[in-house]
Amino acid sequence: MSDLYLSHVRNWIWKSPPAEWVMRSARELLIGTLKQGPIPQHVAFEMDGNRRFAKNHKIETIEGHHLGFEALARVLEICYKCGVKVVTVYAFSIENFNRPKHEVSGLMAMAKVKLEQLVQHGELLDRYGAGIRVLGQRDLIPDDVLPYVDRAIEMTKHNKDAVLNICFPYTSRAEMTSAIKATVDEYTTSPRLPNTPFSQSRITQKIRSNRSKKSDTSSLRDSSPENGKSDVDDSMSSTTALDPDSPPLQSTPVKTVKFQNPETITAETINSHTYTAECPPLDIFIRTSGVTRLSDFMLWQCHENTQIFFLKCLWPEFDLWHFVPILLEWQWRQKKLLEKESPRK
Repeated sequence: MSDLYLSHVRNWIWKSPPAEWVMRSARELLIGTLKQGPIPQHVAFEMDGNRRFAKNHKIETIEGHHLGFEALARVLEICYKCGVKVVTVYAFSIENFNRPKHEVSGLMAMAKVKLEQLVQHGELLDRYGAGIRVLGQRDLIPDDVLPYVDRAIEMTKHNKDAVLNICFPYTSRAEMTSAIKATVDEYTTSPRLPNTPFSQSRITQKIRSNRSKKSDTSSLRDSSPENGKSDVDDSMSSTTALDPDSPPLQSTPVKTVKFQNPETITAETINSHTYTAECPPLDIFIRTSGVTRLSDFMLWQCHENTQIFFLKCLWPEFDLWHFVPILLEWQWRQKKLLEKESPRK
């Protein structure tokens, strides 16, 4: 009982106006200090631990997810204020469709609530010029959820300074499969030939047009009283049009269709067809709840210089004080990497 009383007193103190002013000032000072060093341009979050947080605190699961959204709002403001340009979050996995039907329905209903909350918190995204992009297989999104997706995208389409990527529904394997298919299509589709006056299509069209005109002329001649004169004129015209001694007409050589050389396919070629093709390379990958695996998220985007952090805190608990040590370590590693790459004098 005493622990509960102390907890309420502690919360009351931290939520008092003087304490909030001190904390806000400390946050601004800390973020300003961090911005003096290099800032990651792309950070990915695997938001894990909402249900476990709700269970530990004996609250409803949906309330745990609502608290998780509040954590996301805090994290977005921290990242954009620090200067991060792209934030990518894992909202829903394609594998989740394998769960029981009632659970999938609940998750879809929750997705509508979260997207609606994003619309309601539009001032945060507008403040930092962040546009929403939904990455994943759109054809798997239920029809009743699509309007919420489109509304969230439409609401922020004018924002060009930063990006919020929401992976829904998504897996890295599906993304890489889609990128490879697009690459195959690019290299196996015959290039479109220009519609020149001597192209095959134009020649065929001209022949059909001439035949149609000849047919119309013949029908007029049959009804004309001067059929004989016309035949003579046509004969003479045909004779004078082609000189028997003239060299034969040379046909236009048919150009062979050249496909792109598949040997030129590189990692950059496939990367250009991924969902995050227009985003900077992934600098930091963060997963909460103590689970130490990527779970089919951002597998292609993780490269040799991506710093991966597995945190024991649950996602609703994540805030600036968890992000600061990560950012400081990333800045330290970036400094060491630059020292290593710089030429020795």
